[in-house]
Amino acid sequence: MGLLDGKVALITGASRGIGKAIAMRFAAEGADIAFTDIAISEDTVHELEAFGHRVKAYASNAAKFDETHAVVEQIVADLGRIDILVNNAGITRDGLMLRMEESQWDAVIGVNLKSAFNFIHAVTPVMSRQKGGSIISMSSVVGKHGNAGQANYAASKAGMIGLTKSIAKEMGPRHIRANCIAPGFIISDMTAALPDEVRAEWIKNIPLRRGGTPEDVANVALFLASDLSSYVSGQVINCCGAMDC
Repeated sequence: MGLLDGKVALITGASRGIGKAIAMRFAAEGADIAFTDIAISEDTVHELEAFGHRVKAYASNAAKFDETHAVVEQIVADLGRIDILVNNAGITRDGLMLRMEESQWDAVIGVNLKSAFNFIHAVTPVMSRQKGGSIISMSSVVGKHGNAGQANYAASKAGMIGLTKSIAKEMGPRHIRANCIAPGFIISDMTAALPDEVRAEWIKNIPLRRGGTPEDVANVALFLASDLSSYVSGQVINCCGAMDC
């Protein structure tokens, strides 16, 4: 028996990285998987299908309100229900405020924060009819304490926390839980692009003395998606090796 047997999970931005790791972990625990991304990785689809559960991939722009609602309607038509939503879609467009252009701000807020609103807006009526569900949104430790050169990213991730806590209060009476995960320094394509000395400095400041992996984050997501966390809602769980504690 898997922790997510019989459940349908929707994960945004899941063709690679943390989103893919979450989708893989959920599938290993019995969930049927629907995932979205701007461009779909067929390799990811095949890897997920190997677990023997239903897998549906949808190419869409999570920052587009109408497109998101159409995708959610199609997922319900294809898979029958949505029990778990993971708002993982995200980008960075880093720059110091004195040099940041409006387009950098709008792009990050649109993909990181508005996409979460779009999917929550589309999914909560579905979960309400089902009388339950778990919404997991990917924040960041920089959403809690800020970071120079990432005002747009930090603002989007801080907004995710406020959105999550509000949804937990609004939707709790309908047995819908909402929580955030705040990853720290996670080894990914994004962090791999940093200079070696920057990555080394990050790791030196992490008490566990290593960067996290997408699988580390996926394990926290599994807890929040499953009935193991049935009385956990409105919370922000750090996954950062004690970097922010």
